[in-house]
Amino acid sequence: MADRLDLRDLRYFEAVVETGHVGQAAARLHKSQPALTGAVRRLEAALGTALFEKAGRGIRLTAAGRALAERARTLRLAADDTVREIGELGAGLAGSIRVGVLPTLARFLMPPLCREFLREAPGVHLRTVIAQNDVLASQLEAGEVDLILTTGTRASSQLVKHLILEDEAVVIASRAHPVLRRKALRLEHLLDYRWVLAPQSVGTRQWLARVFQSRGLPAPEVQIETNLILMMPSLIHQTELLTFTSRRHVGPDDAGVALREVKLKQTTMRRQFEVAHRRDGYLSPAARRLVDVLRARARKLFAGGA
Repeated sequence: MADRLDLRDLRYFEAVVETGHVGQAAARLHKSQPALTGAVRRLEAALGTALFEKAGRGIRLTAAGRALAERARTLRLAADDTVREIGELGAGLAGSIRVGVLPTLARFLMPPLCREFLREAPGVHLRTVIAQNDVLASQLEAGEVDLILTTGTRASSQLVKHLILEDEAVVIASRAHPVLRRKALRLEHLLDYRWVLAPQSVGTRQWLARVFQSRGLPAPEVQIETNLILMMPSLIHQTELLTFTSRRHVGPDDAGVALREVKLKQTTMRRQFEVAHRRDGYLSPAARRLVDVLRARARKLFAGGA
């Protein structure tokens, strides 16, 4: 039976499951509705059972459909990884690596990492995706990236994780911000000002909200919500907003020279960054070497060392 399952049909089936609608899935894939309907019918014929049933004006998975949905992604990723592995046999430190990166690491780690790694592996092509940790975790699970440089990944038997460096997130303001002129600064004083923060799904914002809430205080008032952390230094410099991000953004480069840390023990978050990849996913020799370099050199490179 397994030899009658077409991988393209499985991809189409996944799209229908994710959208819950054949028409929407067809639009996403730029295919016709009959093409997707035909894929579902072929799978049902191969498996000898219905995968969807009508539910009002829509459709829903049957028990068999739910079982196939759980396995379809695994089958597709295994096939994709096999194609890449066979294609890269003999390439050595060449080929392509798809890397998901947190914005702070994209700014302070990736440039020196690329400088060092590409000296050793000049034939490698890197494709980077810069996003917050929730998005990166989803992309790794979906097989859209080979590895991610992130923080706060959940414990999972499906992932291999290595600690690569540690950092502290702190409250940051423009050097002319009135909060820096306050004497005997307390946590509640920070609520007198508005903030620019990452979306609520991001771990650093959740941590900051818990700090205030644990002391009976409301969460900071967010005036600008953005996932573009790289925009924050210039934005903070030109406004009276506060933000919460890596202390590395306060420094001699770019807008960092005009920023200052708002020093409070309660709002200093120690965090660990990891490189993570799927346990059953394919990693090329070049990707494995990149992981080795990260484990050995990430701390020094992130700190600005040569």
